[in-house]
Amino acid sequence: MQPATIVTTRDRIRLLLRGSRTVPQTRWTAESTWSPSPSSFAALIGGLWLFGTGEAMLLTANLGATPWSVLAQGLSRHTGIAIGWATFVVSVFVLLLWIPLRQRPGLGTVSNIVVIAIAVQVMYDIVPTPTSILMRIALMLVGITIIGLGSGFYLTAGHGPGPRDGWMTGLHRVTGRPVGQIRMAIEVTVLIVGWFLGGTVGVGTALFALLIGQSVAMGLAFVRRIAPTA
Repeated sequence: MQPATIVTTRDRIRLLLRGSRTVPQTRWTAESTWSPSPSSFAALIGGLWLFGTGEAMLLTANLGATPWSVLAQGLSRHTGIAIGWATFVVSVFVLLLWIPLRQRPGLGTVSNIVVIAIAVQVMYDIVPTPTSILMRIALMLVGITIIGLGSGFYLTAGHGPGPRDGWMTGLHRVTGRPVGQIRMAIEVTVLIVGWFLGGTVGVGTALFALLIGQSVAMGLAFVRRIAPTA
């Protein structure tokens, strides 16, 4: 009789992440970026709403947000427009940068602009402001986790990249530079501009940079687990 194998939580996480280095195909993955099925559309909208909710949590925690949220926050403070509208304006501006790159948008691109902006504004007004530093840290970590989960759903919907990801891949195609270098250059530039405009840069920004990769990987792993390819 063989001894029982003890599977720890860490072992389960490792097994999940092992198969999540790429975006998996799921039961709801669309065949075309502009031809949604009910399930792919639900995964897209639900994932983007979760993504915007996580962004709102990071902003509410006020410990430093993602570079793009720092830019939107700085724009909001500098112009007086609401954070949701600032997020929308930034997304539209980035989408316009696709034109010289001849990058083609998909349903996910348009939905990304609209849904995330609405979710950030709605949830930013709803999420209560933490009263202690520990609650702010907890809210920040939950926000990063929710962004990863939302990414898992919207990336597997198969309706095309958001404005920021499309800009990155377009620059990669045109310049031939590695994606990692382009993404880093974009994020650093956006962060600096947002900081100069008055956005909050702090420990949350650094933790997001450190944890978001694993958070997205776990989100993709979760989606793969609950909705494998039929």
